[in-house]
Amino acid sequence: MDPVRNPYAPGAGQRPPELAGRGRELNQFEVVLERVARERPERSLILIGLRGVGKTVLLNAFRSMAIQRLWGTGKIEARPDQSIRRPVAGALHMAVRELAPRHRAPDRIDAFLGVLKAFVLCQQDRDSRKAAARWQPGIDVPAARGRADSGDLEIDLTELFVDAASVATDVGVGIALFVDEMQDVAPADISALCTACHELSQIGGPLIVVGAGLPHLPTVLSASKSYSERLFRYVRIDRLDRDAADYALVAPAEREGVEFKSEALDALYRAADGYPYFVQSYGKMTWDAAPASPITPDDVWVASPEAEAELAVGFFGSRYERATPAEREYMRAMASLGDEPVPTARIADVLERKPSSVSPARDSLIKKGLIYSAERGLVAFTVPHFGKFLRSQPT
Repeated sequence: MDPVRNPYAPGAGQRPPELAGRGRELNQFEVVLERVARERPERSLILIGLRGVGKTVLLNAFRSMAIQRLWGTGKIEARPDQSIRRPVAGALHMAVRELAPRHRAPDRIDAFLGVLKAFVLCQQDRDSRKAAARWQPGIDVPAARGRADSGDLEIDLTELFVDAASVATDVGVGIALFVDEMQDVAPADISALCTACHELSQIGGPLIVVGAGLPHLPTVLSASKSYSERLFRYVRIDRLDRDAADYALVAPAEREGVEFKSEALDALYRAADGYPYFVQSYGKMTWDAAPASPITPDDVWVASPEAEAELAVGFFGSRYERATPAEREYMRAMASLGDEPVPTARIADVLERKPSSVSPARDSLIKKGLIYSAERGLVAFTVPHFGKFLRSQPT
């Protein structure tokens, strides 16, 4: 069929043509927005799940919902070994700029911008000063003194969040800060973020943090602050059930006048296993392979090798290439033990080494986001079907 009309979108963070199976999460965030608008206390929100389940898509959908309610919004993507000071400053600058035209007191906006500027420029170490020098937000007001400029990120971020929330209160809306790949925030910065959110929850400030990260993110947060399990609402994002996966394929096709045979949907669900990224990948390849409507199981059979080859390069292979030889050996040992979380002691047994000698490879893989610690003594892949991919590769 015409590839130009192909409706499926297997992109990183790209919204699919039909956001199927996420009605519960969208409704939950609608309640959060409404409660904050009515000055009711509400917790910040954390989305957790494997890669490819659509966390970033949901994060962007939440942001669109906040923008429709005229909230101020900003988004950052955390990176390992990078302070969140400058990214958060840029995101809050964007959020307050969205609110500024509706604020009745320009002096209040200028006062906040002065605090924001001080927040960035107070960084103490050389690398931070270089980052601050690169940050050119176009703030013409002088940096404030004595507010969010102590150099202690917990103190500074708390004061910055409180001042930003105050600006939002003046306008009668809220501010939402969206943090993707939240598990990559440095431990000290995670602690500061929790402290700032804790202060906001106590004073009822209309600023919320909406984070997204891998399944071990709650453990990262609780290791930082013991009260984090009460500070955030955790929402686990998993693969789609059969009805939702079928709808994600059928609804976009129907808008193009194309139908699926039920046997084709059976085959596609077996191949994609309900993971949204895989649903889009197999859907796109099957559309291109099908000569006409309705799409048949034979079309899926023809398209599957091409879909698998593309996933092997772009989804699995790109991650595998990031690993060192020792890390690849560790992952192959994991894969040989199955697809469920694996005891680290068994991996050491497969490699015929002491657990302590393979710990560096494990820790490095966790840092790279290729595996995560499901619970104490267990590890699992962050990418669905990664074990199956490794077992299919030559040694």
